[in-house]
Amino acid sequence: MTVRTKVPETASELLVTLSQHPDRPRLREEAIEAWLPLARHLAHRYAGRGEPTDDLVQTATIGLIKAVDKFDPARGVDFAGYAIPTIIGEIKRHFRDRTWSVRVPRRLQELRLAITEANATLTTTLGRSPTVADVAAHLGVTEEDVLEGLEGARAYNTASLSTPVSADGTTSLGDTIGGEDAEFELAETRVALGPALATLDEREQKILTLRFYGNLTQSQIADHIGISQMHVSRLLTRALTKLRGELREGL
Repeated sequence: MTVRTKVPETASELLVTLSQHPDRPRLREEAIEAWLPLARHLAHRYAGRGEPTDDLVQTATIGLIKAVDKFDPARGVDFAGYAIPTIIGEIKRHFRDRTWSVRVPRRLQELRLAITEANATLTTTLGRSPTVADVAAHLGVTEEDVLEGLEGARAYNTASLSTPVSADGTTSLGDTIGGEDAEFELAETRVALGPALATLDEREQKILTLRFYGNLTQSQIADHIGISQMHVSRLLTRALTKLRGELREGL
């Protein structure tokens, strides 16, 4: 990768002598200033991806400062070769760590960036919008990985709960969100209730049905079945005790 940004020769010379020069703070500032065009150039390459350009330039500048402070000419690498990946890494971290509305695994964040870049490249080379298979082949990953990355990308931006979702604007996104449903807590009990009821005899089942589904009083049940109210009370108590025992075992 070649970045054509004109930098004064003195900037490179400053970096070579920076670590040992007695006037290091001043030379450091001069070196950063001299290489700022490189940082701005790299920042503009990532413009148009949802982040303000000024923020990207600021992030690229931070990467440049880190590169200047950590550069070691003794390693035999020229400064541009060291600074470019350092600055780009800082920009990518900015996208990865600060622009996601919902936290997703870092792997998916990095995959989203790779998919975005692949889409731009393939659209140019293919002359059409690339398919999932095209992107997967370009990145050397599976189609499932690409689909997972696209799904994770949905967490990049969020919508306000007040966003209108109806044509007349009377219904907002928040109106479509369900509330707490206490019936869910009873679902498991209802599933176990059928087998538990089956353990009761026919008269016990009938009394429970009349009492809790028919909403009859004990006196009304007694008249309906032809037994005393006291007998109905005893049978009801016995049936409920058996049901509780069965439900405890079933749950």
